[in-house]
Amino acid sequence: MPDMVPWWRGATIYHVYVRSFADTNGDGFGDLPGVRQRLGYLQRLGVDGIWLSPTMPSPDTDWGYDVSGYCGVHPELGTLDDLDALVREAGALGIRVLLDLVPNHTSDKHPWFVDALSAKTAKHREYYVWVPPKPGGGPPNNWVDATGQPAWAFDERSGEYYLHNFLATQPDLNWWHQPVHEEFERVIRFWFDRGIAGFRVDVANGIYKDAKLRDNPPSAPGDLPESLRGPLRPVYSSNRPEVHGLYRQWRRLADSYEPGRVLLGETWTFDFGKLAAFYGVEGPELHLAFNFPFFFSGLRAPELASVVEAALEQLPEGATPVWTASNHDAGRFPTRWCHGDQRAVKAALVVLATLPGTLVLYYGDELGMQDVDVPFGLWRDEISIPHPERPSRDRCRTPMPWSAGKNAGFTAQGVNPWLPLGEHATTNVHSEEEDPASVLNFWYKLARLRKSGQLGGTAPLERVHLDEQVWAYRVGEVVTVANLASGPAKLPGQGLEGLQLLLSTDSSRQGAPGDALRLQPWEALVLARKPA
Repeated sequence: MPDMVPWWRGATIYHVYVRSFADTNGDGFGDLPGVRQRLGYLQRLGVDGIWLSPTMPSPDTDWGYDVSGYCGVHPELGTLDDLDALVREAGALGIRVLLDLVPNHTSDKHPWFVDALSAKTAKHREYYVWVPPKPGGGPPNNWVDATGQPAWAFDERSGEYYLHNFLATQPDLNWWHQPVHEEFERVIRFWFDRGIAGFRVDVANGIYKDAKLRDNPPSAPGDLPESLRGPLRPVYSSNRPEVHGLYRQWRRLADSYEPGRVLLGETWTFDFGKLAAFYGVEGPELHLAFNFPFFFSGLRAPELASVVEAALEQLPEGATPVWTASNHDAGRFPTRWCHGDQRAVKAALVVLATLPGTLVLYYGDELGMQDVDVPFGLWRDEISIPHPERPSRDRCRTPMPWSAGKNAGFTAQGVNPWLPLGEHATTNVHSEEEDPASVLNFWYKLARLRKSGQLGGTAPLERVHLDEQVWAYRVGEVVTVANLASGPAKLPGQGLEGLQLLLSTDSSRQGAPGDALRLQPWEALVLARKPA
């Protein structure tokens, strides 16, 4: 009897930024009971799994990504019972729950680090990266953290530096120390035993550091997109080969559960060979890995097609690609790709929904929700604050708009949401459900096609047509035609014979394509073979 297809292959996973999703206790922060209250909506979206932003205890200098305890729930978000109830109720609707696992670093308030500070001989001292000053004084190498400052904090008591690739309140763990491996295996088992379906692994490419702590070389054009390129190329502070042995261990652990659990990696690399390696060369590793070259592409036919085809060519046989265009760090695609044009948003959703593999939506993508220009005085992100000249990550973490009223149905009236709301008079769930032409109602149609098995899947992608405006491709029995431009386009009919229209972003389109297909600006179509 053949093995069943794992649930995550071709799935739609929805990223819930819990603090911004729904507030039930009137403190201005979203919480786990709020996610439970909205499970019916998530079911209507057709999602197969939800990935929760960090829910573990934390002092919140980096909003949960500074973990102070790996086997609990942050009191502001709820209780362990609330999380158990969410897993149980979501499961009854066919929705799995994934947690955010942060193995690169802890909070400086974590008991491990508190103990490590107490003495050089402390039990947990080697859980972290401690190094004496270099000869003559100063940090041991030239690494910089996420704020652009030296990635080393000096501890006066011991006379040594500790490593932090993010804030100084987020000391990096030492994965060369075997007890750290044992601690995390216990953490992973704790959550798997409670029914958690898997983890999104934070900074999955950066857990191991160079054992010799060598200086990073200067960056150069072509290393990263210009907006992401810092002064140094992180050759020795991330993407080290030793991480692959760790993921082979975790994969065996995940696959030992019935049904198997899933590991989704935040794999920051723009090298498709390195991306492919996270799926496993010497043995299976991560089940899924984020494709950041795709994320940072533009919504232009030649660029998007080249990135997708290059990625698919490099991935190992049987690997499941992941497509996402918005996240909590780098912004929302309706702003970055579409500049607020709802026609472009719908076209982008068609591409995301029809590429072969797994789709990760960020909360609000289905509404066409845009980034919010949060005033500097209201910024909450400590990593962004030192650089007011750059966009804050807060812009893409603002509350979910449920209705057009005050506070958008996110929290009670008279309460200040933790971040300001964006324009929600029409971009909200209630208004869009009432509008047949809305982005949300268009997503519902795409979701039904994905749930039926007609879209996504695991069939290979075959290019049908590509020019400066139009990208057409076949996945299985479905052909997607997308005009990714603000002007009309014409596509020859070759390759489209015998197809019927399943869906178009242009609601006036009827019938099958003819000898020549004329496309409206930003029009995308989903076509399929006519039944025999």
